[in-house]
Amino acid sequence: MTDLTDDLYAAERRLQAAQLAADAATLDELIDDRLIFTGPDGLLYTKQDDLAIQRSGQQRLTTVEEQELRVLVAGTTGVTWFLGTLAGVLKGEAFSARVRYTRTWAYDGERGWRLVAAHVSPAA
Repeated sequence: MTDLTDDLYAAERRLQAAQLAADAATLDELIDDRLIFTGPDGLLYTKQDDLAIQRSGQQRLTTVEEQELRVLVAGTTGVTWFLGTLAGVLKGEAFSARVRYTRTWAYDGERGWRLVAAHVSPAA
């Protein structure tokens, strides 16, 4: 594995930990301002949407359990595929779901890996 691959594994796991902790400051560092996220409802969300739901407390995760993580680095672009279980509360409703995230990351020497696109869908 290259150093960038190791760094991308670390960035992905740091993102997971920040999601679990509702750590908006760390998410702000890891998520690029240009982020477009396709949610489980098929709608598109921005970085500001994601940070707002974290800061408001409308989303609280109690479980982020990684079952599989694959990583691909091609130059300064990276892709991660996360398979796992999430549980928590979203807008007052409890949920638990097995999901797959596909995340696209961009690397720059100053800030490291930053998330620029993501998609989540239910997984069997």
